[in-house]
Amino acid sequence: MENKSSLLVGPDDKVGFGEAGFLGLQHVLAMDIYVPPIILAGMMAMGVGDQMSLLQSTFLAAGIGTILQTYVFMKMPVSQGPSFVPLGAAAGVVLASGGLKGNGMGTLIGSLLIGAIILIILGITGVFQKVISKLVPALVGGTIITCVGLSLIPSALNDNIFKASGNINNNIILASITALTLLVSVGISNRFPQVRRFFRTGSIILALGVGTVVSTLMGIFDWKTVGDAAWFSVPTGTVLKYGIHFSPSAIITFIIIYAVITTETTGTWFAMGAVTNHEISKKQWNMGIIGEGFSCLVAALLGTTPVTGYSTNAGVISITGVASKRVFLFAGIWFSVLGFFSKLSAFLAAIPAPVIGGVFAIICVTIMLNGLNVIRGLHTTDRDIYIIGLPIILTLALVLLPANVTKQAPQIIQYLLGSPIAAAAVAAILLNLLMPRIKELSTTKSA
Repeated sequence: MENKSSLLVGPDDKVGFGEAGFLGLQHVLAMDIYVPPIILAGMMAMGVGDQMSLLQSTFLAAGIGTILQTYVFMKMPVSQGPSFVPLGAAAGVVLASGGLKGNGMGTLIGSLLIGAIILIILGITGVFQKVISKLVPALVGGTIITCVGLSLIPSALNDNIFKASGNINNNIILASITALTLLVSVGISNRFPQVRRFFRTGSIILALGVGTVVSTLMGIFDWKTVGDAAWFSVPTGTVLKYGIHFSPSAIITFIIIYAVITTETTGTWFAMGAVTNHEISKKQWNMGIIGEGFSCLVAALLGTTPVTGYSTNAGVISITGVASKRVFLFAGIWFSVLGFFSKLSAFLAAIPAPVIGGVFAIICVTIMLNGLNVIRGLHTTDRDIYIIGLPIILTLALVLLPANVTKQAPQIIQYLLGSPIAAAAVAAILLNLLMPRIKELSTTKSA
């Protein structure tokens, strides 16, 4: 019951609409979902107009998917966002099929639609839950959660701070100030019970706010991009513009991609169940994968890559203590608004990476520790040490693996190498199945 007692607001607890709107925005700010579409746009050499449309489509798909998962399908506080895993394959399919001016986007949309439909079928038939219950006991689930958090820490530090654009010393200072603000907010909430709710629930948005102000004073925040953006616009790069085309090789590619990101999402759901102290039911597993399929279906029709369960939110809940589904409903509404409110989209995209990184690193640690808490409550044997330890080693190995080594591997292997979470999950499952269990020694004395 330790996790439950740490929550200020449970999943089914009611929160005022004003507070829910504020806290929902906090989830949006803590999720850097604008990064994958910007990376993909660069891979496909999109112009500014197409790039902004892709960004808006991603926001809108994430919003619709979040609302569907939270209130229609899985009925847990789950937020959707774009995965990094499909980016290379998506750009490859588009460029190999004629690019943006040919059938490239139409071919990508067609392969995404087929993959999404397969996910829906897996949920409707109940196959998904049966696979999970067979292959992912608590030991494996806790290991996957640990690896989810661990795999994200290097990204938070490297991509958002050390290797981000600008002076590295300024980046470190900015990230440190943002992280320190978060820690001070949590510390105040613990020290002064009368203001606990405000400082704990709003700790992340306070940290991001201070980081934004400091980055402006340092001349790092790019207000020109925000000023040049239009106030409102409609995503134009949808299925209505590009149509639908089917390519067998592209479809096979994305069936493999969907298998990888579904494995990632499973880890995210385990993490969310751990922080809310909720055991996911058989029905929720199946409904969750149906919701995942519909989220990806919407994303495909809007002309963007799959939106899946976002692991960041488990960390946000751990820090803020708020797991209300109403908050996630408002997060979905905020995402949907961003799909049309391009000025606000530009503002979020302009927040310097070190500001996000300062908060993101702490969020990742809380996810990892929640996984370790799950494992700590289990009776483990010598055999289990390897089931826990080897996936952790594999996660670190893939995070540190040089990019040129990954590129030399076969394409199918590249997808797995590009997702440390999925690789660690597969390793934990296989080790649990293949490692011999210790037989109890007979107490009967030999003659």
